[in-house]
Amino acid sequence: MSQKSLLIPVLCFLLAVSLSAADSLLVDTTTIATDSVTVSDERSSEILVLTIDGPIGTVTADRVIEAVSEAERNRADVLLILMDTPGGFNDSFWAITKAMMNSSVPVVVYVSPVGARAASAGVYITYAAHVAAMAPSTHIGAAHVVSGTGQPMDSVLSDKIMNDAVAALRGMAERHGRNAEYAEKMARESISLTSTEALEHGVINLIAADVDDLLAKIDGMEVSTALGKKIIHSSHPVQNPIEKTFIQSLLEIISSPNVAFILFSLGGLGLVLELYNPGAILPGVVGGICLILAFYSFRTLPINYAGLLLIVFAIILFILEVKVVSHGLLTLGGVISIIIGGMMLVDTADPELRVSKSIVIIVALFFGALILLAFTLAFKARITKPTTGREGMIGETGIVKQRIDGSGYVLVAGELWEAVADEMIDIGQQVSVIEVDNMRIKVRKK
Repeated sequence: MSQKSLLIPVLCFLLAVSLSAADSLLVDTTTIATDSVTVSDERSSEILVLTIDGPIGTVTADRVIEAVSEAERNRADVLLILMDTPGGFNDSFWAITKAMMNSSVPVVVYVSPVGARAASAGVYITYAAHVAAMAPSTHIGAAHVVSGTGQPMDSVLSDKIMNDAVAALRGMAERHGRNAEYAEKMARESISLTSTEALEHGVINLIAADVDDLLAKIDGMEVSTALGKKIIHSSHPVQNPIEKTFIQSLLEIISSPNVAFILFSLGGLGLVLELYNPGAILPGVVGGICLILAFYSFRTLPINYAGLLLIVFAIILFILEVKVVSHGLLTLGGVISIIIGGMMLVDTADPELRVSKSIVIIVALFFGALILLAFTLAFKARITKPTTGREGMIGETGIVKQRIDGSGYVLVAGELWEAVADEMIDIGQQVSVIEVDNMRIKVRKK
C-alpha cells in the first residue's frame, strides 16, 4: 500500500477525534454558562439603607442627595429610605424629590416603624419614591400648603403655590402609577390616611411588617427609573446602612429651630455681659461662637426677619437696663420682645417646626432675671460706701496717739497716720476722718 493510501484513514481518524472534542467542549461551555446563570440568579443584592427620623431640613436633603449619588456610584440594587417625619421645609423636600425622581437606582420609601408617619413634606417624598410602602399602624397625609402665619393661603400668589404643589404631586403619582386624586386631596384638603386606607386607595404600593418582609415583596417588581424600566432585585439582600457623619449630626442639631433660638439668645447674652464688664473675654468669645452657629442655623431655616429684629431689640433693651435706671421697665420690654420674636422667628405654620413656646418663655424669663440681678448688683455698688482706698478711709474712727496741735498722729484701722485738725485734740480722744490728702488725713473730734 502506498503512503498516500495510508494517509487518508489517519486523517479521517483525526477529524473524528476533533469533532468529538468540539462537541464535548460545547457541552462543557453550555454547562458553564448555565451554572453561571444560576450563580447570577442567586447573587446577593446590595441594599443601601438611609434613615430619616425627624423634621426635613437642609442636612436631611444633603444626606438623601449624597445617598442617591452613592447608590448610583456603587451600582446598588435598591436605595431604601426608612422614614418617620412630621414634615419639613419647602426648599429641602423639593431638593429630595428631585434627586429621587432622577435616580437611576430604584428608591424605596418605607414609612416605619409602627406608629410612624409621613406628614406634610413626607407625603411628597413618599410619592417621589419608585416604591412606596408603609408599616402597619402608620399614617400619611396633611400636606396642605399654608402661609408663614399659619393660616391657609387664599391670595392669587398662594393659589399659584398650591396649584404648583398639587401638579408636582399628581405628576409623581402618575409617573409611578399611584392614586393622583388622593395626592391632590392631601394637598388641598389636608386629609390623612392610615396604612390600610393608603393601600386601598392606591397611595402606596404595599404594606410590610418589617424590612425583611418589604425586601421579599418588592423583589421582581418593575419600576420606571431615570434610565427607563428596571426590575428590582432584592433577594439575598445585604443591607448597608448609611450612617450620619459627626459633622452631619452636629449640623442637624444646630439646624433645629429651638437650638437656633437658644444659640442666638446666648450669643446676645454673651455680648451684653462683655459690654457690661469689658475685658472679661470669656462671655464675648462664647457669645461670638454662639452667634456664628446661630447664623448658620438661620441659613437653613425659613426665618421671619421681623421676629429676628424683635430678639435683637430685646438684647438692646437688656444692655440699656444695665446703663440706665428704668426701675425694670426696659427689662420688662425686653422679655416681651424676646417672647414675641421667638414665636415669630421660624416662618412656618407647623407647630413642630417652630420654636417651642415653653423654650421661648424659659429663655425670656432667664434673661430677665439675669439682667435684673446684674442691675441690682450694679445699683448696690453705686450706693454702697467704699471700704478700700482713700474713699474707704472717709468716716473711719481713730484714736489720737500724739497730741494734735496743728498736726499729730492718729491710729486708724490698725495704721498710724499723720493727722491735722482745725482744733487742738489731746491724746486718747476719738476722732473721725473727714478728708484724705496723699499720706495725711484730716480729722475732727467725735
